[in-house]
Amino acid sequence: MTALASIANQASTNFELRPLHPLFAAEIIGFDIAAPADDAAISAIAGALAHHGVLVFRDQKHVTPEQHIAFSRAFGPLEIHVQKKFLLKDHPEVLIVSNVIENGVPLGLVDAGRYWHSDLSYLAEPSLGSLLHAIELPSEGGDTLFGSLTAAYEALDERIKAKLKPLTAVHDYNTLNKAQAAKSDGLRPVLSAEQAKTVPPVIHPVVRRHEVTGAPILFVSEGFTTRIIELPEEEGRALLAGLFEHQKQPRFHYRHHWQNGDLVFWDNRATIHLATGTQPNLRRTLYRTTVRGPKPTAFS
Repeated sequence: MTALASIANQASTNFELRPLHPLFAAEIIGFDIAAPADDAAISAIAGALAHHGVLVFRDQKHVTPEQHIAFSRAFGPLEIHVQKKFLLKDHPEVLIVSNVIENGVPLGLVDAGRYWHSDLSYLAEPSLGSLLHAIELPSEGGDTLFGSLTAAYEALDERIKAKLKPLTAVHDYNTLNKAQAAKSDGLRPVLSAEQAKTVPPVIHPVVRRHEVTGAPILFVSEGFTTRIIELPEEEGRALLAGLFEHQKQPRFHYRHHWQNGDLVFWDNRATIHLATGTQPNLRRTLYRTTVRGPKPTAFS
């Protein structure tokens, strides 16, 4: 049993941790999201999240949106997504991720996550983590890929690491959203002027220090990172393109095959993820909450 599993067992619970990948990701066994959890249990889970990056809670089909929200809130304040059209009725903390279209109207974000990204990295205080609950799954497809930004940084050449440490980069939601809306046949709304004002471009360190582990993180993604502040545009674009390709190497990835009732909690500080998609005739709906995180600090 791992040290973290031992900590968990001391937290008046019976759950254990089982690694899912050599680098990161673990399954938590024997924990019920719907049941009250004491501070020691929440602290143990927060520690496990920081060290493993992705936590998988099985057999949570019975969990209601209210219980999902309550468990998520134990780790910090929750964000309300800018795409207001796809928030769960009476529960704005929940974003609906779904490919289901009824009477020509999408139930949720149809094209959510079809690119590598860290949720809400485009905020001044990016997300600490996201909790995604499987509500309806397709008979095939629909996997989610997760990438370790810690492992991606560690694998870089030392000269590249030295070059990256003083750099900062722009993260921008509007650039991506406009591009997606243009090719979505009306399924993804363009943000109103007022909505767009709430998500202006922000600047974060290219190499971020994890607040819990102290590890350096390659905090860029093809989804939201648009340019390097300190470099000429062409040079910065080339550098980012190389970093994005580096992050896409399968050796850094854990592939999650969803099961009924899964709730997956991932660390947006240290991971990126990608929705692999499924056939449009196969229904897939999940509910997501997002925990607010701290302002990133540079690793030096």
